[in-house]
Amino acid sequence: MVKIRKIKLFGITFFDANYKTVKYLLDKKGGLLVLPSGPGLSTIDKDKNYHYAIKNSDIALFDSGYFCLLLRIFKGIKVKKFSGYKFFKEFVNSIKKEKNKKIFLVETNFTQSKINKKYFNSQNINKIYQYVAPFYKKENIADYKLLKKINKIKPNYVIINLGGGVQEVLGSFLKNNINYKTSIICTGAAISYFTKQQAPLTDFLDKIYVGWFIRIILNPFVFLPRYLSAFRLIFIMNKI
Repeated sequence: MVKIRKIKLFGITFFDANYKTVKYLLDKKGGLLVLPSGPGLSTIDKDKNYHYAIKNSDIALFDSGYFCLLLRIFKGIKVKKFSGYKFFKEFVNSIKKEKNKKIFLVETNFTQSKINKKYFNSQNINKIYQYVAPFYKKENIADYKLLKKINKIKPNYVIINLGGGVQEVLGSFLKNNINYKTSIICTGAAISYFTKQQAPLTDFLDKIYVGWFIRIILNPFVFLPRYLSAFRLIFIMNKI
């Protein structure tokens, strides 16, 4: 029997579990998996669509080392960080051992879609289907064209490679409307660490919680404001 530790915070069901357990649950039940970031969680009192989406998830993982630290300091809750980087790496390692799995990628643009498909092919994962997403207005993310394609192809996994705050809402829409069992995985830019489009990251750097710092060093104008915004999470913690 699989042992699962579930922790409910902000109405979100977080799982403190290893990859083997998470993969088992995805394959058995399907559903929506999210990895909320610190900056993302800091908006849940303002962004109702995002908050609903992650509450509507079946599995939420502790992607944010910052959130893990806050939980330990303010609430005495000790959990293990499970980053998008780590999840994606283990997912690819497990999927390339399985045959005939269909993977559907939701991409930001055509250039990125080519790069991502090339990466999966390099891992001997060849049943790849892709969809380049349009620009979504955050207040109304409902893509029926994408839904129709997924219902027709019936992939085993749908991986959404979009930005935080958008991918989760889209994933929630898909979960509520897909007509068969599948797993919808919101790993965002995690694939970019492996295609070299994102800041270089290693298992060690990820383990010691400095992935955010590497991103700031390489692209401060984009990532510094984003991570500074996460300080709001300290005040939101008081609502738990």
